[in-house]
Amino acid sequence: MRLVVALGGNALLKRGEPLTAEYQRRNARIAAEALAPLCADNELVITHGNGPQVGLLALQEIAFEGEDYPLDVLGAETEGMIGYMIEQELGNVIPFEKPIATILSMVEVDADDPAFDNPTKFIGPVYDEETARKEAAEKGWTVKPDGDSWRRVVPSPAPKRIFQVRPIRWLLEKGTVVIAAGGGGIPTMYEPGKERRLIGVECVVDKDSASCVLAKELKADVLVIATDTDAVYLDWGGPDQKAIRSASPDALDAFEFPAGSMGPKVEAAQDFARSTGGRAIICALSDVPAALRGEKGTTVTEEAGDVRFH
Repeated sequence: MRLVVALGGNALLKRGEPLTAEYQRRNARIAAEALAPLCADNELVITHGNGPQVGLLALQEIAFEGEDYPLDVLGAETEGMIGYMIEQELGNVIPFEKPIATILSMVEVDADDPAFDNPTKFIGPVYDEETARKEAAEKGWTVKPDGDSWRRVVPSPAPKRIFQVRPIRWLLEKGTVVIAAGGGGIPTMYEPGKERRLIGVECVVDKDSASCVLAKELKADVLVIATDTDAVYLDWGGPDQKAIRSASPDALDAFEFPAGSMGPKVEAAQDFARSTGGRAIICALSDVPAALRGEKGTTVTEEAGDVRFH
């Protein structure tokens, strides 16, 4: 099968862990071990988040230069950094002759996207409210609550297309495991009034949305969204919480999922299933092989019908 597996932010940095290379390396190793069984008999594309890392780089650049560094450039830096770690750790646990490549991936966004008027994408470390508001006042940020903590938010426009889809397809056809569209891809747009001039954009694209676009353009059989939860739940955290085993995209329309966590994942899964007739899965990273067999996680397909529970 041709698989696109989107690694959640927990793949390299779990909530509350220090923003150090040591922790990211350790988590990359865990991710590589979980994905290794998929490499033998499938065409595999790995995508990943970058929220903590791009926020860390932004803070470092401010400290060094005294001003904000463009988010598109920071996105490119994190694609290289995280791709390198995943590529190296995956290469240590799969057969030596299996090629792996990281592709810096540019994604097109629309200059008129309403997201630019309402920043919602969390990046960087967590703060208490007092510290977050102080940082916002000093640096001109927008900050919002993220669970019990506060974080910086930036615009997150919808991705229109992945520019590097053709070389990604060529690599897959040669048996290469590809790491691409990291952090949702490097945000770019055509400069208004200049038809062929591509420029960077001060925003961050949602990783799950970009992974869905990439999976559709590659005609993938399955889109897997790996996260830190073993399935999609109704009444998450409540006394009657229930894990969804399978559902059609239309059946999931009857429910609301948090915009800051499971919402984008469910929307990406629905979009992929509706657009391609393929299968989308949301599951824990360690459960990916079992979820592909239908044993764990939440599967979204047009044929699934009403919501079924584990």
